[in-house]
Amino acid sequence: MGSSSKTIIWFRRDLRIEDNPALAAAARDGSVLPVYIWCPGEEKQFYPGRVSRWWLKQSLAHLDQSLRSLGASLVLIKAESTFAALLQCIDAVGATKVVYNNLYDPISLARDHDVKQKLVECGISVQSFNGDLLYEPWEVHDEKGQAFTTFNEYWDKCLHEPFESALLLPPWRLVPPAGIIESCSIEELGLEDESEKSSNALLGRGWSPGWMSADKALNEFVDRHLLNYYINRQKVEGTSTSLLSPHLHFGELSVRKVFQCARLKQICWAKEGNSDGEESVRHFHRAIGLREYSRYLCFNFPFTHERSLLGSLRYFPWRADQENFKAWRQGRTGYPLVDAGMRELWATGWLHNRIRVIVSSFFVKFLLLPWTWGMKYFWDTLLDADLENDILGWQYISGSLPDGHELNRLDSPEVQGCKYDPEGEYVRRWVPELARIPTEWIHHPWDAPRTVLRAAGVDLGLNYPMPIIKIDFARERLSDAISMMWESKAAARTTMSNGTNEVVVDNSDAIENLEIPRIMLKERISCSTNSSHDQRVPSIQNLKNGPSERKRSKCWEAEESLHDNLQSVINQSDMSRTIEDLCSTAESSAKKRSTSENQSSVSHFYSTLLKRESLDEHELPASSRPLHEQFDLEEASSKEGKSRNCDFWVPSVYQ
Repeated sequence: MGSSSKTIIWFRRDLRIEDNPALAAAARDGSVLPVYIWCPGEEKQFYPGRVSRWWLKQSLAHLDQSLRSLGASLVLIKAESTFAALLQCIDAVGATKVVYNNLYDPISLARDHDVKQKLVECGISVQSFNGDLLYEPWEVHDEKGQAFTTFNEYWDKCLHEPFESALLLPPWRLVPPAGIIESCSIEELGLEDESEKSSNALLGRGWSPGWMSADKALNEFVDRHLLNYYINRQKVEGTSTSLLSPHLHFGELSVRKVFQCARLKQICWAKEGNSDGEESVRHFHRAIGLREYSRYLCFNFPFTHERSLLGSLRYFPWRADQENFKAWRQGRTGYPLVDAGMRELWATGWLHNRIRVIVSSFFVKFLLLPWTWGMKYFWDTLLDADLENDILGWQYISGSLPDGHELNRLDSPEVQGCKYDPEGEYVRRWVPELARIPTEWIHHPWDAPRTVLRAAGVDLGLNYPMPIIKIDFARERLSDAISMMWESKAAARTTMSNGTNEVVVDNSDAIENLEIPRIMLKERISCSTNSSHDQRVPSIQNLKNGPSERKRSKCWEAEESLHDNLQSVINQSDMSRTIEDLCSTAESSAKKRSTSENQSSVSHFYSTLLKRESLDEHELPASSRPLHEQFDLEEASSKEGKSRNCDFWVPSVYQ
């Protein structure tokens, strides 16, 4: 295109100028209008929580400064409709093209499909790019053209796929188009209420949003902490992870850059014979793969935010217990490690990867609370809240994935505390009531002698609760619930079989019975410019006419039309009130690599938070080459193994 072309770049979760494919393409075409549209009504039940909105506000301000230095300021628009806002911008400057980087969560997939279709109908060229992943979800599939449903198979295939490693430099200069656009200020977007500013001010002490800060954080991690990542990543205290997950969620960092920076270190350590460093990079690369897989899963199975990938969990007898849910949120379960994690989440909007696994497993396995409740609460309270990662993490813990936790696996918080917090430092920081308990009893104070409790100032049942449920009883109740699930499932299959001549194929007995979409794609909309970068959606015809001749399960029949299924995500007016009513309750201070300065005020601050929640109660809930040539697949596989019990939690793998 010539220099007279006018292009709108629609920023979303790609708030950077470096290695931004959409921005680079727009800058090459001619004049550029950078736009960010805040449309809270379209977020529905996944409206961002307070700390997440604080980060977004700071990141947008930083992006605007960067774009101004290039010659074009960021247009901020608060609207009721994203499409209407884009159309307004198009009319104001006479733009003929809209570009953006792809998103893969169910809400964004539905919105992007709708917006793209309407814009093309208006004669506007629309082009989308991969600015968030190493591989687009439709680029990775098995020999039959079907989507993978286990991480190891998916990542092994990725490591053998061509990888575009060239990073895009920031544009040298941006030329804004002529025209008047009504842009609001960052404050007018309404991302931060007046009542939230005092709490949010503390976040700035520990976090620095923005793509330049993200770049510094990446360099610091690679230079100082990556070497010991494999050894330290399980420690719940101190600097053990990268703290990059919020930067990655908002697109302040390119995942390609993160991958390559770690890879360069791996090459250096390999030459030096540093096996520990190489092992650390392998694990970090695997963590990047888990983030990729979360997008892959949501794109190919867009219903996973509300129901399990495996159908058997539909029959699980979840216990909708409001009091247990409240006790878990407040960190009053009587299990010190669980309580410490939930209090840290509430106070800072942050949790270590290992603690996320522990508190979510307790939620599902001990309390039998629906995993969707926990997923929504994490979304509301985490600073790095990421829907795709959140979905993958909770489905994994609840046994909803073919390679996830076994549903009957119940890990004792006491044992985990001794393993991951052996000195009790983490518990003492966040559960000050137990600060004087000897290390021997810190993770199971109910077993401590009365004299020890008295000397520590602990009165179980008064200033610290007794366990909300005993481990033996929890294990028995979980076993009974699983038995009930299989009985209910068998009864449902019998009923369906007796009521129809159609053979009912179950999608959860074994992976081979799970109905998998084919990754054979075609453009459903003809754009004025054809591009291999345009976002594509799976062809429903391909889903219907796959090689398998088996009858489709009842569960999969609900996915008869991908577009209809995606649109229902936005229009679901009957969404359970319990889920919609969950709102952000993270009253926070800042999470730091070192938070020792806050320890003395934790007890008072936390008690204030408890009082505050009681007033606002929840009703309820440059070369393209295979990656295996850059990353030793065989050695990594042998050391990683194929265990389905390798605990992970995607939102924080880059902590």
